[in-house]
Amino acid sequence: MMNEIAKRSNKNVYRDGDLCYKVFAADYKKSDIFNEALNQARVEETGLFVPKIHEVKRLDDGRLAIVMDYVEGKSLAALIEENPAKRDKYLQRFIDIQLSMHALTAPELNKQRDKFMRKIDLSGLEATTRYELHMRLDGMPKHKKLCHGDFNPSNVIITADDRACVIDWSHATIGNASADTARTYLLFKLANDDNTAEQYMTLFCKRSDTARQYVEHWLPIVAASQMAKGKPEERNFLSMWADVCQYD
Repeated sequence: MMNEIAKRSNKNVYRDGDLCYKVFAADYKKSDIFNEALNQARVEETGLFVPKIHEVKRLDDGRLAIVMDYVEGKSLAALIEENPAKRDKYLQRFIDIQLSMHALTAPELNKQRDKFMRKIDLSGLEATTRYELHMRLDGMPKHKKLCHGDFNPSNVIITADDRACVIDWSHATIGNASADTARTYLLFKLANDDNTAEQYMTLFCKRSDTARQYVEHWLPIVAASQMAKGKPEERNFLSMWADVCQYD
């Protein structure tokens, strides 16, 4: 019998013994479901600890599900909430996990640059701003590092034996690690967690020996990419961050 363990607007996650079923809404794009499963399978091949993919399965009600190993543990987000005194320690662990991920590559994944190009076009920004963003993106260093694309404490599971498992690979690409860092920083900002956003940025730049200005140079690009999701409640905030001139 499957037990629900997570619920989103367009997907539900269930546990069935040693397996986990990520079940998508009936109108969810089939190509996106298969792409997520393929992404995760390719990341699995790097040796990073991720849930092992078994299959994409059509359920009796017609919905599609990605079937993978169930990983027992608690998310870093839950651990931080339960143990606020250990927040700094957990944030450092979070950064260490991200750095270990960035040390890997998965050449068959989609290219981060191509995804950003498409998302800028779908952002709804004016043509002049889109042009400036395309030019900025074109001038950024080209790397081939493994980037999660949605790296936040909810997507890291810590097991009973203290292993870190990274989940939810639908946005994975290969590209520039600082763009992935800028994306995580923006996610904290969108969650109205400014203190964590600033502490994360400071610690990450120190640990990776990266200039903060360089990471900030990516912020308009990742903000425009987020705007392509079309969330009205985020648009005004993201429009400000997508202002190229602000970071020149």
